[in-house]
Amino acid sequence: MVNVNERFSVEGKNVIITGSSQGIGRETAEQFAHEGANVVVTSRSQETIEEVADGINDSDAPGRAIAVECDVRERESVEALVEATVEEFGSVDSMINNAGASFMAGFDDISENGWKTIVDINLHGTFHGAQVAGQQMQEQDDGGTIINFASVAGTEGSQYMSHYGAAKAAVVNLTASLSANYAPHDIRVNCIAPGLVGTAGVASQMGINPADVDREDIDKEMGLPAEIADLTQFLASEASSYIVGETITAQGVPPLEDSNI
Repeated sequence: MVNVNERFSVEGKNVIITGSSQGIGRETAEQFAHEGANVVVTSRSQETIEEVADGINDSDAPGRAIAVECDVRERESVEALVEATVEEFGSVDSMINNAGASFMAGFDDISENGWKTIVDINLHGTFHGAQVAGQQMQEQDDGGTIINFASVAGTEGSQYMSHYGAAKAAVVNLTASLSANYAPHDIRVNCIAPGLVGTAGVASQMGINPADVDREDIDKEMGLPAEIADLTQFLASEASSYIVGETITAQGVPPLEDSNI
């Protein structure tokens, strides 16, 4: 009989998580390391990711962590990230394209520069991460997983984040296209589209303290980073081996119409 726990395991996997200095990315890095994966934490600030990596390495987590500064908008930076991962751990088993950014504004108030910046981080950053990691996985010839992050804003629209929603909608479509491209190489590509999650980024936009987000108090209207990390681990594990090219929405109770993700 197959051990179910082993199917959900990420032990021994080498995982890159972009945008992992805080929020969902940091929670995922810490969880994966405690489950025995080696993690590469990244962001544009070396100081913040070193804090995350040091916290993992100083804990009782069986997995190890390294911090690699990376700007996902720059292909050379992503290439250096993958090279550093291979040099340290020998391979890339999972690429989690979590890095993202946004700001709230009505469509008429978004400048061309603001539009391009958000699209560059959310869409081009995912393109760079998926392509560079995908090429590395093909060279390894041992399969792998690529997990992209979208948002319900990309599937349902968002009045005050049209730039963000458009970029995330493109990530959903890109995921479906990449799944067909990489499936022959045993590389599974899937996508997660969270709803409201109690992170620092959401807190700054909504004027709340993420520490105040409690499952019992919010009746599932806002998720916890750990709940998204659980889904990410599932997609990185063999338990999701029959799931390819899908975008999985995680939003609990759907937000009210006047909410903005």
